Order: sequence, then C-alpha cells, then structure tokens
Amino acid sequence: MTFSPFSGSTMSSGNAYLTVAGLGIDVVYKDIKNMHISVYPPVGRVRVAAPENTSEDTIRLAIVQRLPWIKRQREELQRAERQTKRGMESGETHYVWGQRYRLDISRTAGNHHVEIKGQTLWVVTPEGSDADEKRATLDRWYRREVKAAIPPLLAKWQPIIGAEADKIVVRRMKTKWGTCIASSRTIWFNPELAKKNPRCLEYIVVHELTHLHERTHSDRFVAYMDEFLPDWRARREELNEAPLAEEEWG
Repeated sequence: MTFSPFSGSTMSSGNAYLTVAGLGIDVVYKDIKNMHISVYPPVGRVRVAAPENTSEDTIRLAIVQRLPWIKRQREELQRAERQTKRGMESGETHYVWGQRYRLDISRTAGNHHVEIKGQTLWVVTPEGSDADEKRATLDRWYRREVKAAIPPLLAKWQPIIGAEADKIVVRRMKTKWGTCIASSRTIWFNPELAKKNPRCLEYIVVHELTHLHERTHSDRFVAYMDEFLPDWRARREELNEAPLAEEEWG
C-alpha cells in the first residue's frame, strides 16, 4: 500500500478543513493576494489564509512543500512551556473559566483554600507558605474545578453522542487539552481548562467522546463533530487563542 499525504476535506461557509500528511489544516478564504501558512500555539494548530479563488490542490501543494517547516514549528511549540511560571504575587491576573481576576495572597489561615470574591482571586495558605506552596494550592483548586464541571457535561453529551467513557482522569498535559484512550474508554482532561471559557471544556468533552466512535481526525470524525456540535471550530479557536499566562493588573 502506498501512503499518500492527501486525504479528504470538509467545506463550510467559505472555510475548509483539510487533512494533509496526517495534519488537520484549517483554511480560511479571504480577499488577499497571497497565501499565508501559520502555526499557532499552544499545540501547533496549522491555519492557511488563502485568496478566495485558490483551488484545493494549490493549497495542498503549498502545505506539502512547507511540511518540513510546519513540523519544525510544531515541535518547537510542543517543547515549549505553555505559560511562564507564575510568580504568585498579589497583583497578577489569573483566569478562571474565561474571566480574569486579580490575585491576592495576603490572607493566611490554617488550611489551604481558594476563594473568589468580586474580581479578586484569594489564594489562602498557612503563614510562611512559599510561592511553590501557593501555586500548588491554586493548581489543586483548578483540578477540582474541572473534575466538578465534567460530570454534568457527560450526562448531557453521552446520550447524544451514543458513547460513554468508563474512566475520567484530570491530569496536566503539556501539549494537549484532552486525550482519549479508546481501548480502555478513558478520557483525560487538562486542568488548565478551568482557565478557559466553559464553552471550551464542553468542546473538549464532545471532541474526546467522539473519538470513541472514530479514533483519528478523519473526514468521518469531522462529520460527527459537525453533527454534534456545529460551532466546534469557533470553540476550538477560542480555546487555542484565549490567554493563559498571568498579567499585571491594570
């Protein structure tokens, strides 16, 4: 059998989703003169902006010609840390379910806990706790937030999709928001999702449950996603472009 880098495509309202050499490619047609190929963090999503009348074959050829560059860019992104290490200092901005909050670590207590009041994210730890302990307190809280948010989404989507996961794991992953181990029907979720708009977690739930029907990102998989969650591309865009790193509050 001869391997061909050219697979199918799915068209949608002026956009296209192509599979080339095993890579999913988003194509956006615009009123521009030249084609542009971009690789976006954090996981190396490939996007092509193409003149409106560009043929699919022309786009595929351009991608194949740039494959070595695309793969280098993806490898560099996937090796990189997805966000700078947080200093855990009062005044930083941290995100919770897509909303930004001003961090305050000035309070102490006998136990570790996190509170949100107004626009302030309080990370409360015993007196003398260092930045690593405060960071660990916040990370555990993010993990609990995701764990609590998943069961209602599974209850909603498993009957619609017609597939059920046997095990759910919330675990930090460097390059993936979620992953499905179809053989054991196990789905992993990244606790970083607690920083994103809840629409993004719902997209990952649908995405990974759909992998219980189709393991690869084939045309069949895309067709399922179009049926189950028609705006999944917009949610994926939102997921990959929303900020994660802390900022100075201003």
